[in-house]
Amino acid sequence: MITPNGSWTSPIEAADVAAAGGTPQWLDVVDGETWWAQSRPAEGGRVALLRATSGSGAQEVLPAPWNVRNRVHEYGGRPWVVVGGLLVFTNWDDQRVYAMDRASAKVDPITPAPSQPHGVRYGDLRPGLGGEVWAVRERSTGSRRADVARDLVALSASGAQPRVLAATHHFLTAPQISPDGRRAAWLGWDHPAMPWDGTQLCVADIAADGTFAAHRVVAGGAEVSVCQLEWESPDTLLALLDPDGWWNLHRISLGGEITNLAPVPAELGGALWRIGSRWFAPLGGGRHAVLNSGRLAVLDENTATVSPVAEAAELVAWSPTIAVHGDTVAGVAAGAVSEGAVVHVNLRTGTRSELAVPDEGGAWLPDPAFLPVPHERTFKSRSGEEIPAYVYPPANPDHATPEGELPPYLVHVHGGPTGRAFGVLDLGFAYFTSRGIGVVAVNYGGSTGYGRRYRERLREQWGVVDVQDCVDVAEALVTEGLADPDRLAVRGGSAGGFTSAASMTTVRTYRAGTVQFPILDLSGWTGEGGETHDFESRYLDSLVGPLPEAQGRYDERSPINNTDSLAGPVLFLQGLEDEICPPEQADRFVEALDGSGTAHAYLTFPGEQHGFRKAETIIAALEAELSFYGQVFGFATPGVPAVELRS
Repeated sequence: MITPNGSWTSPIEAADVAAAGGTPQWLDVVDGETWWAQSRPAEGGRVALLRATSGSGAQEVLPAPWNVRNRVHEYGGRPWVVVGGLLVFTNWDDQRVYAMDRASAKVDPITPAPSQPHGVRYGDLRPGLGGEVWAVRERSTGSRRADVARDLVALSASGAQPRVLAATHHFLTAPQISPDGRRAAWLGWDHPAMPWDGTQLCVADIAADGTFAAHRVVAGGAEVSVCQLEWESPDTLLALLDPDGWWNLHRISLGGEITNLAPVPAELGGALWRIGSRWFAPLGGGRHAVLNSGRLAVLDENTATVSPVAEAAELVAWSPTIAVHGDTVAGVAAGAVSEGAVVHVNLRTGTRSELAVPDEGGAWLPDPAFLPVPHERTFKSRSGEEIPAYVYPPANPDHATPEGELPPYLVHVHGGPTGRAFGVLDLGFAYFTSRGIGVVAVNYGGSTGYGRRYRERLREQWGVVDVQDCVDVAEALVTEGLADPDRLAVRGGSAGGFTSAASMTTVRTYRAGTVQFPILDLSGWTGEGGETHDFESRYLDSLVGPLPEAQGRYDERSPINNTDSLAGPVLFLQGLEDEICPPEQADRFVEALDGSGTAHAYLTFPGEQHGFRKAETIIAALEAELSFYGQVFGFATPGVPAVELRS
């Protein structure tokens, strides 16, 4: 059927996208079983804890209303661990730590109730001495979002007051105990560094009374990032660090020797947004399961090689939460035509299995003909740099584009900005592509997966390099005759929301922009009196420049200061409980637009934090976005509620 792009009928509804939003996370192996956490959009985004059982798929370990999630760094840290007969976990509602007796299923709190709601948080739970659990504790110390102190603590199942172990840095990962119980190791860093800038790997002796002696730094530094560590023996550690510009796996002797086990120009680690992430796991015999820019591989230190695992070749995005049991690697992986799922790969037999875990219908997928297959592309920037991207063309077997028409395209800007896009099945993208709207996901300068040099293309250039790289990709699609130059839009959330807003206020490539939970006022967001949380409160020192020296850049690049130069209509989507990109920023921007004559819409969602987790929010946001494009680009959106544009 010949139908205008954007108006194609599709079997993929917004409710299907919402149901598929519960990707597994925080996976580990317990007594030979695979356990993991999983968000449930239909339950308001509650994070359930599940375990694989033979013959019955998955079984819930903790019933509702337990919500296995925490607010450490606002992005959360490892929220559960099994120690002996106890399951110890963090609960979102009060941020306390609880212990469940695995035999009786009885649950008791083991940390005190905070004096103010969410005033004390715990994350990155690890086994400690004598049945203790070691964790990072984060405490609010003032009225501002950035007033936070952290330390390392030992928690007891008896419910005794947390025992302080150390407080060496402003930011910390939980200590890990050596195999002989004599030492502990952890990562630490301080403002203004982010963990991908520079971190220190610390080791301390453990005294007879369980206290830590003075620590010493055995790896890392101001310009070396360590993103994961594991004890190998009482005297050696394995860690991912990037002294040569790539996160490679190193052996670190406590005597001071550091050896790269397989020097390769490849990223075997990633940005430590969530403490407790795991990109590698030892297999024994000098072999290690690693993630090479998201793909499963085996590092063999005997031959100094990193080899892809053929049985998992089509799974292009493994989450940093892998675990090993015998010859089997367990993890969460997605491919170009498969959503994120719990996957087992047996490296000895070469077999692979996937555990389908439906979440209120989330396992449903339409006929593959309705799903776009992402094309991995490399574009050239006008300065000659390579820009990786994934192109998702329109796909629908029931419709075809009218002769002489080119499809609208959405330029998707990932968050972070120290993050990346993968070429995986994304039902949110398919919601648009199955209706005749193309999507291109751009890994602009600053993205991870391409080495430190590529990450640092964005140093002091946020709002410039990211904007221009996305423009160069969009204009290349137009030049190739793939996209309609008059129907281009830019969309993104968080840092991607900033780039989308900055694009709409500084270039004329796009007719429309969707800005989700964004940063809009750089000076208001950062620094001592800033509106954001502590973890990112000095992030802009590297992305824009230190204050007050770079104040001019902050003013010039803040979309809030350029509302009168918008290139076209803008849709804002904002959670009202967002502590990372608070609604005050979007409120101010929209207030400036009211009465300006520029068409815009602003939807806010109570109970949502940074990113949308509730099914009803995901549905409302997607339908509003489609309606928005239909009104701006001039196509009908049957069956979708119209979002009201005001000017």
